[in-house]
Amino acid sequence: MSESTVGSTAESLDTTTPSPDDAATLPLTGERTVPGIPEENYWFRRHEVVYRDLLPRCTGRTVLEAGSGEGYGANMIADVAAKVTGLDYDISAVEHVRARYPRVEMLHGNLAELPLADGSVDTVVNFQVIEHLWDQAQFLRECHRVLTPGGELLVSTPNRITFSPGRDTPLNPFHTRELNAAELTELLVEAGFRVAVMTGVHHAARLRALDTKHGGSFIDAQIDRALAGEPWPEDLTRDVEGIDVDDFELREADIDDSLDLVAIAIKDPVA
Repeated sequence: MSESTVGSTAESLDTTTPSPDDAATLPLTGERTVPGIPEENYWFRRHEVVYRDLLPRCTGRTVLEAGSGEGYGANMIADVAAKVTGLDYDISAVEHVRARYPRVEMLHGNLAELPLADGSVDTVVNFQVIEHLWDQAQFLRECHRVLTPGGELLVSTPNRITFSPGRDTPLNPFHTRELNAAELTELLVEAGFRVAVMTGVHHAARLRALDTKHGGSFIDAQIDRALAGEPWPEDLTRDVEGIDVDDFELREADIDDSLDLVAIAIKDPVA
C-alpha cells in the first residue's frame, strides 16, 4: 500500500476512514499512503478499491499481507479472514499496526525471506509493494513457497505505461522497477504461478469528469500543486476530499490504459 502525491464489486463493508489525528501517528513519507489525510484521499481511495473488490477472495482464509504498511488494508482483511498476518520491513510501521490494529498478527521481516513455513497460508496479499523491491523474482518465489496448493497471490502495482510513461526509470524515487501487464505476467509465471486474472484500476465516470475539469489530468493537477509547495486551490482540495472508492472501477478491458495492475495468481497443486 504505497504511493502518494509527493471489475467486480464486493458487498458493502465498513471501511470507515480514521481521523487525521489518528493517521498522523505514522508519518506520510511519500513511500506509502495513509488514511485520514485530505490531500492524500485520491491515492488512498485508489488503493482501497482493490482491497474492497478482492476481499471476498480472503473470506475464511489464512492470509498474509506482505508489505502491510500502515495496516488499514490488513485490518479490512481481518473483517472476513480466518486469520491475517501482516509483514513489513519498517519497524515503525510494525509497531504502529500492533498498537492500532490488534486483530492483525504483525511480523517484522524481509519480503525476500518470508518468515513463514512452507504451505502455511491460503492467500498472500501484496498491494502496491512489488515495485519497491530489488529482487521481485525472489519475492514471488517466496510467495509461492508459503502458499498452500491451490492458494492465491493477489497483487497490485502501478502500471508502468501510465505511471511513468515513456521512461525506463520510475518517476517515483521509492520504486526500483515498475511493470506493465506482460512483464508482471511473465514474473508470476516464472515463479510457478498461473495467472487467473489480470485486470486494472481505471477512473469511473466522476473521475473522468474531473480529469476534464482539471486540464486533462486530475492526477497531474494534484502532483503539480504538491511539487509547487503552495496552498491548494479550494476547488481542487474539495474535489480530492470528495473522492470515494466508487469513483474507481476494476476491469480487464484496456489493460494497458489502466492506472494500476491487479493480478490474481494461483499456485496449482502438483499433479
